Amino acid sequence: MAAVGVNELHKDDLPWVIEYDETKCIRCGKCTAACSFGAIKPVVEERRKSGSIAQKPSFEKIVVIEQCVSHSNYCRGCGMCSYVCPNGAIKPVRNKDDRYSIRYRADKGESLKKGGRSNLNTEGRTLDKIKIGRISQMTDPSLDATRHTFELRTPFGRVLSADKLGLENSNGKLDLTSSLPPNRWIYPVIMGDMSIGAVSWRMWEAMAIATAYLNEVLGIPIRMCTGEGGIPVRLLKSKYVKYMILQIASGHFGWNRIIQAMPDMVEDPAGILIKIGQGAKPGDGGLLMANKVAKYVQEIRGVPKADLLSPPTHQGLYSIEESVQKMFLSMNAAFKFKVPVAIKVAASVTSVAVYNNLLRDPYNIVGGFFLDGLAGGTGAAHEISLNHTGHPITSKLRDCYLAAVHQGRQGEIPLFAGGGLGQTGSLAADAFKLICLGANGVFTGRLLLQIAGCIGNDLEKCNACNTGLCPAGIATQDMCLTKRLDIDKVAQNLVNYFVATDLELKKLMAPVGNSALPIGRSDALVTVDKHVAQRLDIQYVC
Repeated sequence: MAAVGVNELHKDDLPWVIEYDETKCIRCGKCTAACSFGAIKPVVEERRKSGSIAQKPSFEKIVVIEQCVSHSNYCRGCGMCSYVCPNGAIKPVRNKDDRYSIRYRADKGESLKKGGRSNLNTEGRTLDKIKIGRISQMTDPSLDATRHTFELRTPFGRVLSADKLGLENSNGKLDLTSSLPPNRWIYPVIMGDMSIGAVSWRMWEAMAIATAYLNEVLGIPIRMCTGEGGIPVRLLKSKYVKYMILQIASGHFGWNRIIQAMPDMVEDPAGILIKIGQGAKPGDGGLLMANKVAKYVQEIRGVPKADLLSPPTHQGLYSIEESVQKMFLSMNAAFKFKVPVAIKVAASVTSVAVYNNLLRDPYNIVGGFFLDGLAGGTGAAHEISLNHTGHPITSKLRDCYLAAVHQGRQGEIPLFAGGGLGQTGSLAADAFKLICLGANGVFTGRLLLQIAGCIGNDLEKCNACNTGLCPAGIATQDMCLTKRLDIDKVAQNLVNYFVATDLELKKLMAPVGNSALPIGRSDALVTVDKHVAQRLDIQYVC
């Protein structure tokens, strides 16, 4: 019995097992060609055809599909094989006895890395337990969602209180004696930061096209965050950069090219976002695996083909005060104090302390506070970080807002929240509830990938963004795989989704009786969960 390899990786250890019916298979080879992970392969098997014990048996050889069992080539459950199979002869099936994460650590002696999102889902979604319960009816009638005019814009940039505006009474007229911080009025939904490299250039271009169309043609002032790593110089020098929020993260990738392009910019960017951390892997730096660092990614970022790891902190910034004095001041000065500069942090128990200190910023140059919760996705992370660190977005957003209310300074630094929004399909519902809890706006990234055709989910289907082998052509730099993505179709789908979201936001605002964003109107919300009601200070109903 020593030959039985009980300590070797077996098909039953893998998270997905291939179910194959050879009687339906026509041996067309489409499944093996479509599998970007090399998880299946054609093999020749010898089968007994006829004969008995007394007679010499005859055999035949037949081609069948076999599942690969290795740490480099194993099924992620993407289902591309079943999509292309003409007869339904093959499909991945979730393995309830999966113990791959244990086997990987035992065999490799290293931490398991993955992309996508967390797969634990033990907490449930707080937003799904909240409903819009205040409906205007008689004395304060509801609005007509299709005929009424709604103001769906929110500030991006520091908003000064009245006593800080620097107004003087001059012969009965109010004169402004000092300059105001830069401020832009934008749509309350931002396309979240996903870099060229984390996603394919075709996916990134589709998002940029959709952003331009929504602004230029439909008049919906949506902004798109570029993600870490810079953007093409041609875009920096175009008029469309005014719809882009340029992100600078701890790796500072791509910023040499941005700085060099500044003299030739015909428009200022929509804003600058300094990323301190993200919700899916808080306290950890960025990670772009070498197999996703294509030649054009190297050129944009100014790096060789290697694993690109951003530090967990901005080097030289070890306190909130230093961040304000150095990073914020330098970014504002670089763009002549005409572009709002915001900060993005991971939701955690320390977020309120950071926000409180930024509210007291004596320079009035902090233009936004982006708070990212644990339910968001990521292009690459250690599984231990993705599954076991972070903070849900809802309660921490509420804490930040109430902290500002306590100081009488709500709205001065706009709050933007994200992390798993639109998880049940409706971005508008999640956005409206967070706005009622105190957010000025929201940002979303993972949802955009799903709109584009991402086949991953929260049950560990696919979630292989880090490998560079994305079967949908979204999170890969492989030229053969990226061709699976239709840029025009993706851009159209994104536009359509945001048009629907715009209508749905109005359909939620109208019955509450608000023609402008109901920021902080927690009285409009109710919940059937007593703990949620107590934690968020909203009405409990049953």
